[in-house]
Amino acid sequence: MNNDTICALATANGVGALGIIRVSGNDALDIVQQSFSSKKLSKQKSHTIHYGYFTDGEELIDEVMISIFLAPKSFTTENSVEIAFHGSPHIGKRILETLIKNGARIAKAGEFTLRAFINGRIDLSQAEAIADVIASENEASRKVAINQLKGGITNEISLLRTDLLNFVSLIELELDFAEEDVEFADRSALNLLLDKIELKLKSLIESFQYGNAIKNGTAVAIIGKPNAGKSTLLNALLKEERAIVSNIAGTTRDTIEEILHIKGHAFRLIDTAGLRETMDEIEAIGVKKAIEKVENANILVYLSDAGTEDFSEDIEMIKSLLRDDLKLIICATKIDEVSPAVYEKVEDVFRNEISHEFDFITISAVENQNIQDLKNELSSYVERLKSEENNVVITNQRHFEALRKSLDAVQKVKESISFQISTELLAYELRNALEHLGEISGEVTNDEVLGNIFSKFCIGK
Repeated sequence: MNNDTICALATANGVGALGIIRVSGNDALDIVQQSFSSKKLSKQKSHTIHYGYFTDGEELIDEVMISIFLAPKSFTTENSVEIAFHGSPHIGKRILETLIKNGARIAKAGEFTLRAFINGRIDLSQAEAIADVIASENEASRKVAINQLKGGITNEISLLRTDLLNFVSLIELELDFAEEDVEFADRSALNLLLDKIELKLKSLIESFQYGNAIKNGTAVAIIGKPNAGKSTLLNALLKEERAIVSNIAGTTRDTIEEILHIKGHAFRLIDTAGLRETMDEIEAIGVKKAIEKVENANILVYLSDAGTEDFSEDIEMIKSLLRDDLKLIICATKIDEVSPAVYEKVEDVFRNEISHEFDFITISAVENQNIQDLKNELSSYVERLKSEENNVVITNQRHFEALRKSLDAVQKVKESISFQISTELLAYELRNALEHLGEISGEVTNDEVLGNIFSKFCIGK
């Protein structure tokens, strides 16, 4: 990390009431001072705001407010300045050009947050949580991201690492006295600790399914034979005419994806081509895409026309799509077109033929009958993923992989103890477990990992 002073637009591109430019580095105050003559910035207290004019030489650029954050009490722990200006993209561009002429340079993507991490202001999981807070699109993902930003994951992991580190120290001590055949680390106590760590790691790993659902949304594939009412249902759920609806079989020839929010959770609804044998080349591609979407979906909502006389084709199609981890909801559609006596028997037909657990709902998308029941079932699926015992939820794929590696290492340590393997190998596996746990908070990391993480941030953050 060099001592360059960096600057960047911190607000979104485009016209707005206000724009904010951030400046951070040892020379931040001096660089801004060259274009702000209203007050001597170096004489001002930290966390104060000052009114004046920003200039480029003799030319007035804009009327601004300057906020000062002196090291180490700033986000980056460096001297930092925020310039609030009238939200014209042209004015923002002129101010940045002037700051560069004064000695600053444009920040790289995520460089402000990277500096906060390197300077010890935040750990790596908190840095990633900042990006998650910015990207959160629903209440559930916001809450999880805020908890991570407060250090939720780090607090859990640091407790495990501290206990494990004590035993690693004792094992390392045994290696120093290997010739004397002494045992400083109580193996039974170590086993108890490993059991505790294993339980916690498994709990955190299991939370990833819920975390992934609230961060990225739950994929819901809407499947059925042509003209079963898939597009009509999508429009009813979204309350908009997003999909083309007609009585012509095969109208939907590609997948249509839309986001639906239910009780703070995001669902990615995928309306697919009707599943059937077809000679139409384009429609056949749509059918193939539909099957691929089901393979990656969390929930399959299968629609079957309640007025159908023979459901054997539907049953065969459902069986071909099932997976152990797939949530299945079967909906008998168009119940407004048939009598209750007809559609009430449909559930029995599917129950007798399909052994996979499923929920059955009768709906009329046109009349909006029982659509809320379907929404409730979707919401319940996500809620059931949440563990009541674990306040920390894993949403990050990198954390998930590090936890899996940590669990594998802990289990190898337990095997080493049970088979009375040499102290050298035991120490090696313990260090492995510590290293993988340290990857989450950034206590153990490398430049490639950091580059990958912060390159995904927006410039200005």
